[in-house]
Amino acid sequence: MSNDELYIKRCIELAQKALGKTYPNPLVGSVIVHNGKIIGEGYHHKAGENHAEINAINSVEDKSLIPESTIYVSLEPCAHYGKTPPCALKIKELGFKKVVIGAMDSHDKVNGKGKKIIQDAGIEAVSGVLEKECIQLNKRFFTYHEKKRPYIILKWAESGDGFLDKDFKPTAISNSLVNQFVHQLRADEHAILVGTQTALNDNPSLTVRNADGVNPVRILIDFDLKVPRDFKMYNDEAETLVINSLKEGTENNIKLIKVGKENFLPDLMTALYKEQIQSVIIEGGSYTLLQFIKANLWDEAIVIKNEELKLENGTKAPIMNVKPNDIKALRDNTLSFYKPII
Repeated sequence: MSNDELYIKRCIELAQKALGKTYPNPLVGSVIVHNGKIIGEGYHHKAGENHAEINAINSVEDKSLIPESTIYVSLEPCAHYGKTPPCALKIKELGFKKVVIGAMDSHDKVNGKGKKIIQDAGIEAVSGVLEKECIQLNKRFFTYHEKKRPYIILKWAESGDGFLDKDFKPTAISNSLVNQFVHQLRADEHAILVGTQTALNDNPSLTVRNADGVNPVRILIDFDLKVPRDFKMYNDEAETLVINSLKEGTENNIKLIKVGKENFLPDLMTALYKEQIQSVIIEGGSYTLLQFIKANLWDEAIVIKNEELKLENGTKAPIMNVKPNDIKALRDNTLSFYKPII
């Protein structure tokens, strides 16, 4: 591994510390190196706050070393005025010797402009270092901007004989370790979605309880607004989007969004794109999951299986027609991870 790759790898490690907290912004880490020694590092903590490069610059004790230093950043420095001034201008102003970029930013507002500002200032700029890993780090951000939809993760738990519940009643399937994993997943992703039936059967709150992190945005698909207002989905613990065919409107943390049944999935994707939702866990139920599987509209799937548990009768679990690319065992449960065949 080259030195450049080593430092970009450190940028990725730093960036990951803020997973789940930067939406709608990307995850970015930055490292400043002088004569082979790291003299500053930082990452983007939260939307609206300093970007990674600024945090890294602020952490440098002896600022006089900056013109002799290289700044590494996992994503192309921004070139636009948002809640903060452009990082590319700051890099130009401080006169770094060199800039090394992991992945270029496909977002319209940046897309090569940041690198151009730096190069036009006579600063050497290199990009595409550990590019694949840097794109993977921001798979949600890139999917959102390039495909104009959130990154979609399907998730369910099934018994050894392939059921989601026993006799169509909510049934605990996964063990406590898996529970923790699921809550961490909720904290990491931007939103979580369920259909009417799951909301009515389980009355879930869809919040993060067994892990540290921010509650995801809850998305309820409820065409005819059948889910009662006193259900947990409607409490004030998280922002909630209710996708329905009857009405629009906002009330405190609840937003009603009207989407027709005709062209449902594409229209839902457009609505979520407008709401700047970068990733969503499709949590169920079976009907909702199957819609996404049939349309081949997903980026990852996680299937939890409790081999020992036999439920004999109930809601059949969806079937994946691809082989898992990874399998993990958490005590007596297995987690299978899938990617669609492109």
